[in-house]
Amino acid sequence: MATVTSHAPGTFCWIELATSDAAAAKAFYAGIFGWTAKDMPMGEMGFYTMLQNAGRDAGALYENKQMPPNWLSYVAVESVDDTIKTAKDLGANVMAGPMDVFESGRMAVLTDPQGAHFAVWEPKQHIGIGVFGESNSLVWNELATSDEEAARTFYTSLFGWTTKTDSGSPMQYTEIHAGERGIGGMYKLKPEMQGVPPNWIPYIAVDDCDATVAKTTELGGSVMMPPMDIPGIGRFAVIKDPQGAAISIIKTEPRA
Repeated sequence: MATVTSHAPGTFCWIELATSDAAAAKAFYAGIFGWTAKDMPMGEMGFYTMLQNAGRDAGALYENKQMPPNWLSYVAVESVDDTIKTAKDLGANVMAGPMDVFESGRMAVLTDPQGAHFAVWEPKQHIGIGVFGESNSLVWNELATSDEEAARTFYTSLFGWTTKTDSGSPMQYTEIHAGERGIGGMYKLKPEMQGVPPNWIPYIAVDDCDATVAKTTELGGSVMMPPMDIPGIGRFAVIKDPQGAAISIIKTEPRA
């Protein structure tokens, strides 16, 4: 098991759950991913809980009853302040920050021009996740957007990403690359998805997609999209925890 020690600028480096019931969420994610919880006191704000995979940070959660439960994806940057300036010039809105998180790093939360939330992280003492791509850890991040062309222009201009679009599949899908590395994808929301707002969703690698879905329902969660095969990629599903936060899971196929 390798520990991740750095994240290149422009790559996803952290995922964070805002939930209406921290205790219940910790129990649920321990049940489906085997994550252990490390509570960090935050004074009047309660606790910030590190979710760990074999002692390595895989993400975090905190309790917030004022917003719908959701997972937030963070992108590593060299300078939060410079990134915010560029993002605003490109039509983004700043929802929170920039702010220092003690000695851990500096962050801000934004929405892209279509309304999808994401965060940026300038690391200091905390780089972000310490495990990536292994079972029960982050492996991919995906954007559902109302305007794929505009989203592509925004994110490539902001983070220097490059994209590759597969127009031959039943649903046009655009892969996102940071340098040579594939880090995520994006697609345009379909008419039948009316009411679903633009959003980023993290993917967690699992050993068995179907077994994880079964465990999800056993523990009180629900299934938004049942297990489905993507030829050459793997088998994935979209689930919701008992509090209503959506997250994707995938059992990837071995690469040749």
